[in-house]
Amino acid sequence: MTAPVRLALDHLAVTAATLEEGADHIARALGVAPGPGGRHPAMGTWNRLLALGEVYLEAIAVDPAAPPPGRPRWFGLDAPPGRPRLAAWVLRAPSLAPALALLPEAGAPVALSRGDLAWAMAVPAAGGLPFDGLFPALIAWEGAAHPVQRLPDRGLRLLRLELCHPEAAALAARLAPLLAAPRLAFLPGPPALRALIETGAGPRWLD
Repeated sequence: MTAPVRLALDHLAVTAATLEEGADHIARALGVAPGPGGRHPAMGTWNRLLALGEVYLEAIAVDPAAPPPGRPRWFGLDAPPGRPRLAAWVLRAPSLAPALALLPEAGAPVALSRGDLAWAMAVPAAGGLPFDGLFPALIAWEGAAHPVQRLPDRGLRLLRLELCHPEAAALAARLAPLLAAPRLAFLPGPPALRALIETGAGPRWLD
């Protein structure tokens, strides 16, 4: 019998017109600025990272020094992002192929690496995800290396992730059989994503 696919929360993404704006948005909300990250030449983007316990948060933007990638960028970054915002959540799968067999709308796998980190990410052909971008992105890491292992612990912890959408019930029903992520809440309302994060100054919201 084939083992069931179980997806765990891997990281959250704040998109912005520039990486500095994204990092400043996180720092204002949480009182802690993200540290260094890296570049994604295959996507023409770059990021900065912040640990939230066993998951992490990234600020991500188009890399002005990178040539056009020749394909749509992930997280809908080809469209002007407007204000910095928490725009995406990423679920981790042991392997992408079984997960994509169940959730094909997540896109097609793209192999990526940076240093000793290697991973595959599902990216939709048009760059954006269904449900106004609130459908989860899917990732599978190769080997044991993971960004959280090398990020300093700043005392931040994700307490709750809220996904608001007019079709929240449909999104929840689509994902519930596969999720191993108890801190998620699917709520009816205008499309929005927000996270409650424990900080040294108490719980704070990031949206």
